[in-house]
Amino acid sequence: MSTLTVDIWSDLVCPWCYVGKRRFETALAGFSRRADVRVRWRSFELDPGGGTEPVLTLPERSHRDLGGTRAETDRRMAMLTELAAKEGLTYRLDRARAVNSFDAHRLMHYADHEGRGEEVREHLMRAYTADGAILTDRDTLVGIAADGGLDPSQTREMLERGDFADAVRADERRAMELGVSGVPTFVFAERYAVSGAQPVEVFAQLLDRAWRELAPSAGDGVCAVEGSC
Repeated sequence: MSTLTVDIWSDLVCPWCYVGKRRFETALAGFSRRADVRVRWRSFELDPGGGTEPVLTLPERSHRDLGGTRAETDRRMAMLTELAAKEGLTYRLDRARAVNSFDAHRLMHYADHEGRGEEVREHLMRAYTADGAILTDRDTLVGIAADGGLDPSQTREMLERGDFADAVRADERRAMELGVSGVPTFVFAERYAVSGAQPVEVFAQLLDRAWRELAPSAGDGVCAVEGSC
């Protein structure tokens, strides 16, 4: 039986990634071959050189990086919050603090390894976008992991040992090889790529297309949605 793989590069401190996750899940739930789809979440750091101590809120960071007036920044945050609400997500982006996400990605690889990836991923994204959780704080990460069903002491030991660092770096190297430069990015059947929190209909169309063309490809390139490689 054929299996359709979908690789998703995302960052746990990216509110657009949470919206994209929910929209993709909606499309996947309605896909007739859902049982034949394997989803692989991949690590991507939007700010690999970022600090571990929270300094700026997400709106403050957005204003610094994108410029414009404070009113324009507020409108961007309000628009994103409204879009998230339509997907059933509650955002309080004024609480979100931009920090380095490397340890959070290590935690996600550990959670996937332990079979609790979906639960922990959901808790991490919700904690960041709604609760202002600092995802560099070890106690916070251990608590979120416990909410997702992982053993607190084992999680803390994993974080302190530095486990799964190689797995994070491998995902990031693969992203560079494929030309992934932003998140969320979804790669279907290792061939068709789309970036951004696309509408549910786009994800549904890509699932259908990738399934129809699941036969092994003669090339190794990744094609954009419009078909150019």
